[in-house]
Amino acid sequence: MASSQSTIVSSDAGSQPLLIENLTKCFAQGDKRVLALNGVSAEVNQSEFVAIMGASGSGKSTLLNLIAGITQPDQGRVLIDGTEITSLRDPALTRFRRRKIGLVFQSFNLIPTLTARDNILLPVLAGGEQGPLSVNELLERIGLQDRATHRPDALSGGEQQRIAIARALISDPALLLADEPTGSLDSVTSQTICRLMKELRDDLGRTVIVVTHEPDVAMWADRVIVLRDGQKLTEFETKQFPDAQALAAFYQETVLSSGSGAEIL
Repeated sequence: MASSQSTIVSSDAGSQPLLIENLTKCFAQGDKRVLALNGVSAEVNQSEFVAIMGASGSGKSTLLNLIAGITQPDQGRVLIDGTEITSLRDPALTRFRRRKIGLVFQSFNLIPTLTARDNILLPVLAGGEQGPLSVNELLERIGLQDRATHRPDALSGGEQQRIAIARALISDPALLLADEPTGSLDSVTSQTICRLMKELRDDLGRTVIVVTHEPDVAMWADRVIVLRDGQKLTEFETKQFPDAQALAAFYQETVLSSGSGAEIL
């Protein structure tokens, strides 16, 4: 069994927020083993905004769960700020996640009985450490100072997602991971959320990774990693495209021109 102590690598790797090497993951489906991720490797640089794209079942959410330490790989490793999190076990893994990883989900996951302010503070109340930004500063950053005492049912979907993003940032994580953060929002509100994540990258130096199937979301990123059938099909920079429509056309051409691969959940 792997040790619960973290594995520290060289200082060069330590300066890199994320390094994933040869990640492979299978899941049981009845009496079958289904290959969900097959030998995926990638690097993400400091203050980079990366989108992970792929159709439903391509393995993108599995990849995000492996990066977040929610799921353990069958093979391969994940290094965040030089620490090999795939060697960690609880409680060390939980402590590391609280310090280094901010998670944002499609469904917001706010506590309905808590105010917006207390929802942001939840990671700290659960035993995490607060970063340099106060709750008031985060509320100002997301433009919701006047909604601090409102509960989630008094907030719009876009406002709830902004609160969820602030909650993910309260502990000053090395990585902000967002799994389909605009999936429950209309197109206008989705662009507001994307703009906020890009501003956090630009102004605060955050490293952002977003899972999406929407070209309009991916266009906000610096770079796109495309998964198909659990494998990394390609990656490209978004600056070569004038708009999301051009990116979508390239994405479709790339995916359709590739052959099918392993069976995916």
